[in-house]
Amino acid sequence: MVLRGLTIEVPPGTVVCLVGPNGAGKSTVLKVASGLLKPRSGRVLVDGDDVTGRGPQAMLASGLAHVLQGHSVFREMTVEENVLLGAYTLRDKARVAERVAFVRDLFPIVGERWKQLAGLLSGGQQKQVEFARSLMVDPKVVLLDEPSMGLDPKTTATVFEQVTRMRDAGTAVLLVEQNARRALETADLGCVLDLGRVHISGPAPELLADPQLSELYLGGRPAEPSLPVEG
Repeated sequence: MVLRGLTIEVPPGTVVCLVGPNGAGKSTVLKVASGLLKPRSGRVLVDGDDVTGRGPQAMLASGLAHVLQGHSVFREMTVEENVLLGAYTLRDKARVAERVAFVRDLFPIVGERWKQLAGLLSGGQQKQVEFARSLMVDPKVVLLDEPSMGLDPKTTATVFEQVTRMRDAGTAVLLVEQNARRALETADLGCVLDLGRVHISGPAPELLADPQLSELYLGGRPAEPSLPVEG
């Protein structure tokens, strides 16, 4: 038993981040939502439709796309081939072409490296390929598990910029991230998980500003606001 009666809602066009200590159940939430794990009780709803217990392919068809922890590109395939794998359930060639144009516009590096082997890209560029692949089916919600794992600070900043771009393009995002402070700076809403329960939730800026939460879960006190200097 990992999750204990939690409720998480991801409204359209928002980034919701799950933060908390190791073992809190963050990644388990994503696996239940995407069909990798079947819950013992409770429900998974997409636009009010009960999709609980369906397998990953059915969950994908319902509008839930899962970008797994770590790198999942096929290194010996081109960027184009990797991205098109995300459209394997689509039969309408015109629709596939439309989605290709969308993701290439949303992630310029994907379009620039379209014919290159994915294994030649940097870690951050590979992550953008994974994001593009997940958007090929035009999902309602993208589930992101630790997208900054193993990336340097500059690349991490780029990845979070792409998360914002996905949100601004109309896709809701449920984000799990160990870099809690950076995730909350990107998110609209935050949920702090502890021992399988939602300890507290609310607008991300409010959680960032809470001194107690900062001490317990965010690795220190909230940053002091900068003051203007008059010369």
